[in-house]
Amino acid sequence: MKKNIGAFALALTTLLTGFLSACETTTSNTTSNNGGSATPAGSTTTTTGSAQGLKIGSLLPTTGDLAAIGQQMVQSVPLLVNTVNACGGVNGQPVTLVQVDDQTDPRAGAAGMQKLATLDKVAGVVGSFASSVSTAAVSIAVPNKVMLISPGSTSPVFTEKAAKGGFKRDNVSYWARTAPPDIYQAQALAQLANKKGFKRVATVVINNDYGVGFEKAFVQAFEKLGGTVVNKNRPVRYDPKATTFDTEAQAAFAGKPDAVLGVFYEETGSLFLKSAYQQGVTQGVQMMLTDGVKSDTFPERVGKASDGKYITAGAIGTVPGSNGKGLEAFNKLWQSKRGAPPAPYTPHGWDAAALLVLSAQAAKQNTGVGIASKLRDVANAPGTEVSDVCEGLKLLREGKDINYQGASGNVDIDENGDVVGVYDVWTIGDDGKIKTIDQVSPK
Repeated sequence: MKKNIGAFALALTTLLTGFLSACETTTSNTTSNNGGSATPAGSTTTTTGSAQGLKIGSLLPTTGDLAAIGQQMVQSVPLLVNTVNACGGVNGQPVTLVQVDDQTDPRAGAAGMQKLATLDKVAGVVGSFASSVSTAAVSIAVPNKVMLISPGSTSPVFTEKAAKGGFKRDNVSYWARTAPPDIYQAQALAQLANKKGFKRVATVVINNDYGVGFEKAFVQAFEKLGGTVVNKNRPVRYDPKATTFDTEAQAAFAGKPDAVLGVFYEETGSLFLKSAYQQGVTQGVQMMLTDGVKSDTFPERVGKASDGKYITAGAIGTVPGSNGKGLEAFNKLWQSKRGAPPAPYTPHGWDAAALLVLSAQAAKQNTGVGIASKLRDVANAPGTEVSDVCEGLKLLREGKDINYQGASGNVDIDENGDVVGVYDVWTIGDDGKIKTIDQVSPK
């Protein structure tokens, strides 16, 4: 749901800034919240650098419908800042980070972006995750010339708008993302459905940019492979604020399709699947899921069946994978700091922050204009391939060109701010554990 809420955001920001004060300030070489708890809703966390140095922000969900994934992803940004400051910072100064919880809500995201752009005066922002929140945030970032790089907003809407110049100011684009758009994930999932032999598939999606964009791309891709989307003319799209789903569940499973594709966020998706199970409509129908619910807590939220197995057992899904040249080093660093493997989208958050600092160093200025003008230069060929952000900064200080190879992928950003990635295929076992079983390419 695209909403024009810029004016509302300005008014809301005035109200919110009284309590959006920094809840923790640390020295430039100590990353706030690294290994700690999530930032509380409506608050900011600041890692202090220098008044003259590069200042960036993060606008990610640590509360709300995407909190389970966001709480992991948000930690990748201060980890990158800490790493950069330990090897000399950017343009001779430490980097300052201001973190804001967008609460998986477009209104809170707009208010947070307004604060970052006008009060904190950041040059770039890593965010957001939810496509609906990024839609709200980018409408504020562009006029304020703040570079916004999302690690997870995958709606095709952004590609369409970028192609029309919707994110440009003075012929410079202020939007990009390190996760590929859902047109590619939809193609990958359609191929997976075809490979599994599914001929008739129904869809049910959250009614926002993410859900509707994914639905349309999947329908097109699946039909090209000879499949039928049985409710194509009567799509099931639920309100993101809904708490009951009896009607939607009946509609999605009507006619016993081979599979039902659910494009959900965790909180509402778990309620939908629980309702569908309780109504007895899920028996004999394969459940297909996407990245919005790939969380270790999702199966538990949906609950167990009468036989003691998890309701979601046997479900399959896709999620943007990571296969970059910098992935191994990132995984080792994350494991050493967090004591567990990185969650989905954490490499994408790291890469988004890395591109901000590398672009600022390439521009030799700590401004959004500078970052936006050099983003594709550091992300794409030609240039020396580097996966170590400190090595990249060193080469840039020496006046050399680089081609950053990230942890999530090669992050070759095209003219619309998009990248192409690979997708992990995952499933849920009888014990409720999620495991990756395959990898699929959209092409």
